[in-house]
Amino acid sequence: MTILSASLLLFLVMDPFGNIPFFISALKNVDPKRYRKIIIRELLIALSVLITFLFGGHYILKLLGISEPSLTISGGIILFLIAIKMIFPSPGGHHEEDIEGEPFIVPLAIPYVAGPSAMAAVLLITSREPDRWPEWLLALLLTWFVAGLIIFSSTFFIRFLGKRGLIAIERLMGMILITISVQMLMTGIIKFIKVVGG
Repeated sequence: MTILSASLLLFLVMDPFGNIPFFISALKNVDPKRYRKIIIRELLIALSVLITFLFGGHYILKLLGISEPSLTISGGIILFLIAIKMIFPSPGGHHEEDIEGEPFIVPLAIPYVAGPSAMAAVLLITSREPDRWPEWLLALLLTWFVAGLIIFSSTFFIRFLGKRGLIAIERLMGMILITISVQMLMTGIIKFIKVVGG
C-alpha cells in the first residue's frame, strides 16, 4: 500500500461529504462566530484520537495474537459493511444528536470524524507494515487536512452541491470503497491459504 492509496482509503472511510449535513445540524444552536473555532478544535481532537490508534494499535493486536491474514480479512469485511451503509443508508443511519449549546468531542470529533470505521482503517493500515509508520502518519495528516477543509467549507459545499449532490458523492465513494474491501478480502484469503499450505 502506498501513501496515496492509504490516504484514499482513509478519506473514503472518513466520508467528509457525508458528514457535512450532520456538522451543520450539530452547530445549529451555536453562535455563527464560534463555528470555525469549534470545527478546528473538534478536528484537532479527532486527529489526536486517530494518531493514538496509529501508534498504539499495533501493540494491541500483537498482545491479542491477531495474525496479518485474519486482520486483512476482517478489515475487508468491515470496510465492505461500511461501504454498503454508504450506498444504502438506513433511515437515521447517522444518528443526529440534538445538542444544547456548544458540542464538545461528541458528536463532531467522535464519531463524525474519528468514528469506529476510521479507527479500524488506521489500525488496519499501520498493523500490516508498522515499520512504515512515518508514511502512514503522513497519509493520515494529508487525509485529515483535506477532510478538514471540506468540513470547514461545509456551508459552501451544501450551497454549491445541495443535499442531493452530497448524497451522490457519498454513494460514489461507497462504490469505490466496496472494490477496495473486496480486494482486501481476496488478499487476506490468499495469504491465509499460503500460511496454511506452508
